[in-house]
Amino acid sequence: MTKLDFSVVIDNLPLLLEGLWLTIFFTVTSLALGMVIGVVVAIFRVCPIRSLKIVGLVFVEAIRGTPLLVLLFILYYALPQVGIRLSAFTAGILGLGINAGAYIAEIFRAGIESIPVGQVEAARSVGMSYGQTMRKIILPQAGTVVLPPLTNEAISQVKATSLVSTIAVAELLRAGQQIISMTFAAVEIYAAVAVLYLMVNLTLAWLARRLEAKQSRGRRRIGQINEVGV
Repeated sequence: MTKLDFSVVIDNLPLLLEGLWLTIFFTVTSLALGMVIGVVVAIFRVCPIRSLKIVGLVFVEAIRGTPLLVLLFILYYALPQVGIRLSAFTAGILGLGINAGAYIAEIFRAGIESIPVGQVEAARSVGMSYGQTMRKIILPQAGTVVLPPLTNEAISQVKATSLVSTIAVAELLRAGQQIISMTFAAVEIYAAVAVLYLMVNLTLAWLARRLEAKQSRGRRRIGQINEVGV
């Protein structure tokens, strides 16, 4: 049996950390894009205009029903055939962002629909437009509701970035594969890659728990103030 030698991980740590940095970059930028897309599509999904509802529904079902890998291949390999050329970075961020946007849209739609209808009616009765009601009343409250599922989506996004290795982006998994091609230390390097992914996801989970705890304390303080006022 071959003896494992984890010194190869130390020797190639700079390359792994460079790949980790790219993984974090792709995660943050694609999640930011996904948040913008998701909020817009979620508003489409709940708005009273039927045509926008249909657009939102078609987008969500089409993207969620298409594997992310296929979407990346379309953006990077297929679009050049119709005259649209995207760099691997751009295709990766767009693919990850669009895919995340479909799932974030459903998260926000559920959050919006969890807000009592009476609050919408009250806002409209004092002269707020639909856009003002969403921006000032509904979305801020929905934001606190959707935090846990958004955390899960962020963790999924970290893992999904590994797929951009298929379009020649040297993120963490691709960096690991490059090291393995030179050292043949597959067990050691893949174990190190897994640990680095785990560290990022555990950090995200810890931050999410801190945010949720902070929100819970805020809600308790508001409840106590209301009780005193009563």
